[in-house]
Amino acid sequence: MNFSKKIVVLGAGESGVGSAILAKKQGFEVFVSDKGAIKDKYKQVLEKQQIRWEESVHSLSEMENAYEIIKSPGIPEKAEIIKFLKEKKIPIISEIEFASRYTRAKMICISGSNGKTTTTSLIYELFKNAGFNVGLAGNIGKSFAWQVAENEFDYYVLELSSFQLDGMYQFKADVAVLMNITPDHLDRYEYNFQNYIDSKMRIVQNMDKNGVFIFWNEDPIIQTEIEKRNFKNRENASILVPFSDEKILETGAFVENKEIKILYKNTEFTMLQQDLALTGRHNTYNSMAAAATGLAFGITKKIIRESLSRFEGVPHRLENVLKIKDVLYINDSKSTNVNSAWYALESMKTPVIWIAGGVDKGNDYSMLHELVQKKVKLLICLGIDNDKLNQEFKEMTKIVNVLSMEKALKAAYFYAEKGDTVLLSPACASFDLFENYEDRGNQFREGVRKL
Repeated sequence: MNFSKKIVVLGAGESGVGSAILAKKQGFEVFVSDKGAIKDKYKQVLEKQQIRWEESVHSLSEMENAYEIIKSPGIPEKAEIIKFLKEKKIPIISEIEFASRYTRAKMICISGSNGKTTTTSLIYELFKNAGFNVGLAGNIGKSFAWQVAENEFDYYVLELSSFQLDGMYQFKADVAVLMNITPDHLDRYEYNFQNYIDSKMRIVQNMDKNGVFIFWNEDPIIQTEIEKRNFKNRENASILVPFSDEKILETGAFVENKEIKILYKNTEFTMLQQDLALTGRHNTYNSMAAAATGLAFGITKKIIRESLSRFEGVPHRLENVLKIKDVLYINDSKSTNVNSAWYALESMKTPVIWIAGGVDKGNDYSMLHELVQKKVKLLICLGIDNDKLNQEFKEMTKIVNVLSMEKALKAAYFYAEKGDTVLLSPACASFDLFENYEDRGNQFREGVRKL
């Protein structure tokens, strides 16, 4: 094969290895570099593909003559290797940007501080049920680039984090779904909320009159950005489809008399809220966004209703684990920010023993005060540094500090009374004590079963 240009992939996880496979297929010379240790399963793939790699180091000599760098989303902009590459003026892009060059599939893109995984999974199920040739990728499922290299899907449903959006420039969504924008990952954005907002709004960049933008109508940040960017009046503007549970809209999705209604072009969709598989206010938003996406692609009302009524949810998101001595244990480990924890606490109907804590990302816990005072009988702080949580809630509820999931569950079991709910909804990242939020949630599940 004639290698004319060199691609360097930073990070050898799912995203990086997928990017390397696609780059190799497209005829690039490929080198993969990871500052940490590479998992054996990925080493085996790289060896099989005859792709050069290194671990525990970034060799600058390998980077200097690169045509382009594909950066894994977990690597922050402030990393020394990124500073070096920017000084050398070597283009740095994301896996999503790179992979999109080699597929003609329609792109359904979902982002938001909260709700994006559930909405993404729901849309994917909806498209599968409708018989679409569809792939699931982005911040969920198998690497997008890997799938582009090995499959020929006609549609992709992509969950996009702010870190992935940061490295996207020419990419264009056909449908963009923005669930909400609340402060998150501020440690990656110089503790400047506007920087994070700008990152999230990249989901609509390059969209034209053929695109559809679905968004939460009551989000003040999104509304401000729509006005600021003159979405409604600009030439070649995308179709705007808001969703709301507070207002009746002329176009979009809303709730009226406990019934979801969606008005899109010449189509009207209705469904009783009680028939939705997923309960709670936040899941009404997720269901409306998914249904609106389905209508935009001509999926029948019958299939949309069936899909919304049968969907089983996603792991680690308000997942009922077990009821022990009439105490319900709920795994919401995917709650890695304050807004997500708010939705979880807001949906609780019984006294709560709340397990929270981890790596604080610049959190402002003030929005939780009322809910904690009203619903939380005990806060179990699970993390290495619990000072901020302790200071924030010490006047509102009893607090216990622990350093392991086992001890957290022992404390919960000791204090729980008949009719209580034990809720793991950390509001923080997991990396102080766990490999990731899945590991944290799995340890919770396993620990509950041992009680």
